[in-house]
Amino acid sequence: MSTAVVVGGGPNGLAAAVCLAAEGVRVTVLEAADEVGGGTRSGDAIVPGLLHDHCSAIHPMAVGSRFLTRFDLQRYGLSWRWPEIDCVHPLDGGGAGVLHRSVERTAAGLGRDGPRWRLAFGYAADRFDALSEDIMRPLLRFPHHPVMLARFGVPTVLPGSTFARLFGTEEGRALFGGVAAHAFRPLHYPMTSAIGMGIIAAGHRHGWAVAEGGSRSITNAMAALLGELGGKIETGVRVEAASQLPPADVTMFDLAPEAIAGIVGDLLPRRVSRAFARFRRGPGAFKVDFAVEGGVPWTNPDARRAGTVHLAGTYAELAATERDVHAGRMPEQPFVLVGQQYLADPQRSVGNTHPVWSYAHVPNGYTGDATEAVIAQIERFAPGFRERVVGYTVRSTTQMATYNPNYVGGDIMTGAKDIRQLTFGPRITLLPYSIGVPGMYICSAATPPGPGAHGMCGANAARLALAYLARRA
Repeated sequence: MSTAVVVGGGPNGLAAAVCLAAEGVRVTVLEAADEVGGGTRSGDAIVPGLLHDHCSAIHPMAVGSRFLTRFDLQRYGLSWRWPEIDCVHPLDGGGAGVLHRSVERTAAGLGRDGPRWRLAFGYAADRFDALSEDIMRPLLRFPHHPVMLARFGVPTVLPGSTFARLFGTEEGRALFGGVAAHAFRPLHYPMTSAIGMGIIAAGHRHGWAVAEGGSRSITNAMAALLGELGGKIETGVRVEAASQLPPADVTMFDLAPEAIAGIVGDLLPRRVSRAFARFRRGPGAFKVDFAVEGGVPWTNPDARRAGTVHLAGTYAELAATERDVHAGRMPEQPFVLVGQQYLADPQRSVGNTHPVWSYAHVPNGYTGDATEAVIAQIERFAPGFRERVVGYTVRSTTQMATYNPNYVGGDIMTGAKDIRQLTFGPRITLLPYSIGVPGMYICSAATPPGPGAHGMCGANAARLALAYLARRA
């Protein structure tokens, strides 16, 4: 029987482990933390029983993931829940761009931008399950659906600022811009439309779902399935050198490139070592979780029903903050993302006290305290918010990196999603999961298709590892 070691028990490491174990490989997962899950962990930290997601929280790219649907994780306790409204981007004065799961309902709410929204996203949303066969794997492959991918893909090379000009209203521009800004990139850069278009199309197909019982339910289900398949998980095991790795036919690393270089050392080919040393990091996230009595008193009524709220004001203001953050400057009014997962999953609340999840885009390694900036930005669109806060906890960029070593400087994307790294991953190659050492692979969110709880980085890397094992047989 072939054997495999997976270093790192985040969603991608566990996905790789499950895919290998399902093909009869004897798998052991080594996780440095006391529990698996990486960015999908959840827990209560303010009020006993008040459930907060530690990082990953809203999952439009995971609901329809080919990996998750292949293994039917509902049998292991994973259930999806949807808010009434997916996302709202409020503007000063009470207006807002409102994103519904339905393309038609979203278009209807955008007035004269409605036909343009339908044109931009209707085609991709209707065909997203087929499109995902191509966009959820390395892009430099002959596509399964070349015409469909071309029609979707040509606009994705545009800067977000160019794509946003399609919309004539502040609501339409801001709604698109807030989703595009999930890329943590200045929106005038090429290909900054790509992540926004992918998330919007996926959301119109599958919705911006949350996992019942917290995001930990996703990786708890993977872990349960892995156990059923005969795999083992060892927590509290930190691997810092190749000499600590147990003998195995294949080794998978759910780690950032820098960490892999530190472990593998001189075994790495020089070209790979140089590429990993040049791996570029993106801006950081400064996270604040709140316990809020009665929920957030948003001025816009749709925001009170939305699972996600984007706070940045107009598109122009959003674009300016993203430029500042990328340049290492902390904006006075940063882009703040707010999660109200309890609206879809009420068990997360305690009575009338609700968990409100948020983070701000800040420069990588930002050492200041952005708590007041986050509170002020929420208060801007929800006057009276401060008075409802029962308590809060903070995770700075430094604490983010301690919580998950892949998040260097608070970079929860595991690397800047610029053109090169979004297309190729950590190095320019047609095999982005290979690290140049036979039988060793990288499967973290540094590789295509990138961040999220979809598990596809791990599943794609496992496919390459299984092909290697087949050649050796």
